[in-house]
Amino acid sequence: MSKKIEREEISSRRKLLVSAAGVAASAAGAVLVSSGAAAASTVSAPDASAEKRTINSITTKDGTVIHFKDWGTGPVVVFSHGWPLQGDAWEDQMMFLASNGYRVIAHDRRGHGLSSQPWGGNDMDTYADDLATLIDSLDLKEATLVGHSTGGGEVARYIGRHGSKRVAKAVLVGAVPPQMVKSANNPNGLPMSVFDGIRSAVLADRSQFFKDLTLPFYGYNRPDSKPSQGVRDTFWAQGMQCGIKNAYDCIKQFSETDFTDDLKKMDIPTLIVHGSDDQIVPIDTAGKASAKIVKNAKLIIYEGAPHGLPTTHKDRLNADLLAFLKS
Repeated sequence: MSKKIEREEISSRRKLLVSAAGVAASAAGAVLVSSGAAAASTVSAPDASAEKRTINSITTKDGTVIHFKDWGTGPVVVFSHGWPLQGDAWEDQMMFLASNGYRVIAHDRRGHGLSSQPWGGNDMDTYADDLATLIDSLDLKEATLVGHSTGGGEVARYIGRHGSKRVAKAVLVGAVPPQMVKSANNPNGLPMSVFDGIRSAVLADRSQFFKDLTLPFYGYNRPDSKPSQGVRDTFWAQGMQCGIKNAYDCIKQFSETDFTDDLKKMDIPTLIVHGSDDQIVPIDTAGKASAKIVKNAKLIIYEGAPHGLPTTHKDRLNADLLAFLKS
């Protein structure tokens, strides 16, 4: 697929989302404006025979365009987002850290946000390889990798497959490792029926499913919560930019992938943050279990916090990230 076609495809998706009716469309427009458009000039990546990059996109070996944003200067922090969102889900942390002397980079996973929507390659190994292509293309060194939910799995798998030679630290926030689904090796996991239900809902009416998902995701279904319609609309807007095939395939990846061996290979200082009231990725089988496997891991539990704590508890997370980066 040519660059021109890729840019036209991205532009078409942007225009389609912005033209949607209601408040949700306004939220979508805000998301897209913050992302920016891909630049026209192209330069060669380190492996010029296989990959190309523009100012804010790279093209992987299979022709998939990965969009990213790159703000600020200083020590590098790379963010990997959760399902079905995009790099903009990290805007609160990126704004804060870039304002405090850090270079912050967030990409849209393949099939998500402004990146291409390929039919294939929607698997955790490829997600990790896409991240490696980004890191190598930008020649990042001593980076801190931060992953939320599915993005936490992406960070763990990246280190498992590519090592930590370019990585100084890692942060897993409400992350899916070691494994979500119940299995012989994970008897306390969630039953497969939970994830089959998510697949069915995505196929039946993913737009409504994404709207409904915001309630447990941000803990807005709790009696003492203070729901933000803006936050819910933004989640929906980002989710609807994810290709349906990509969203569907990713469910298997965040639920069934076993990250145990990847966690064992994490030989760098690692901060694990998890909400005690996470209704999406339960803390006992995720954050607490990962903390027992990762060497040099520090676990911080946010009492009463939901899965979407980068938004609901952004001030606390920002402070904890800054302290960890400076440690």
